[in-house]
Amino acid sequence: MSNANDSVRIDKWLWAARFFKTRTLATDAVDSGKVRLNEERIKPAHGLKIGATLAIDNGANAWEVVVLQLADSRGSAAIARTLYRETEQSINKRAAVAEDRKFFREPTFAIKGRPTKRDRRLLDKSQS
Repeated sequence: MSNANDSVRIDKWLWAARFFKTRTLATDAVDSGKVRLNEERIKPAHGLKIGATLAIDNGANAWEVVVLQLADSRGSAAIARTLYRETEQSINKRAAVAEDRKFFREPTFAIKGRPTKRDRRLLDKSQS
């Protein structure tokens, strides 16, 4: 953990907070605009300070978090959870997305193995 006066590269912090599995993935996400600092696009080497608001989209989930502590090395998941606080709006949005996914059913879920001609017709009919 770093002191309150320091700043940490944003890609290092995202990796240490366990939003991404590798620093390379974190760097690529920042470069492609999937991570925004206070609603602005940034570069991976940008210094992150305590109190900043981040909007993070890692492909599977989207978070809006406030930075509480800085870290430049990856620790346990329990420690990583103390580095940020998720906003109420973000929590509600992620819960709604999870609820929607619960009722989504893949059309090919019932088919085992290679689809038969009858299965293919049913799939085509359901997608139309």
